[in-house]
Amino acid sequence: MLLYVIRHGQTDYNREERLQGSRDIPLNDTGRGQATGNGRALAALPSLELPLGEFDWVASPLGRTRETMERVRSAAGLEPSDYRTDPLLVELSFGDWEGQTLVEVEAHSPQLIDQRNKGKWHFRPPGGSAESYAMLAERTAKYLDTIERPTICVAHGGVIRTLFHLIGKVDGDDAAVIDIPQDRILKTDGSTIGWI
Repeated sequence: MLLYVIRHGQTDYNREERLQGSRDIPLNDTGRGQATGNGRALAALPSLELPLGEFDWVASPLGRTRETMERVRSAAGLEPSDYRTDPLLVELSFGDWEGQTLVEVEAHSPQLIDQRNKGKWHFRPPGGSAESYAMLAERTAKYLDTIERPTICVAHGGVIRTLFHLIGKVDGDDAAVIDIPQDRILKTDGSTIGWI
């Protein structure tokens, strides 16, 4: 397996440290610049294994990942819309907490924040659609099982954290707090994983 992964560019929710999860929040100007920069960086890689057009290009179906993908492809000299989406790559759902900051959540649910801090990997926020990182990792593993050829993927911070757990064997609670930049490219061959 050969997989390059890019996190979507910054949104206003990212800047404000709001839990956006599966909400469809657009990129802001900083995020658009990050996406374009990642496309240029990808095109400039000196040791790319095959031409960019021969990779499978796939993104989460949320708007911020699709816009990032289209800006990455355009900056790399490719047709912006020539990619596919996969719902397995949608970000972790924070359920009832989406749209709030952790400071705001702590003001009304300090006991839940305490539970989360004691074990973030298995913690599931309230709300029917909410997921834990462990649940997201199961979904990410299903996506990895579908990869049949070298792939370039645009996904979310939570999805990328689960890759560090699944491929890099990082402990779940440690993986759940890894800082995931929006202006870097991640590479994995299925056994090693790291930023390039």
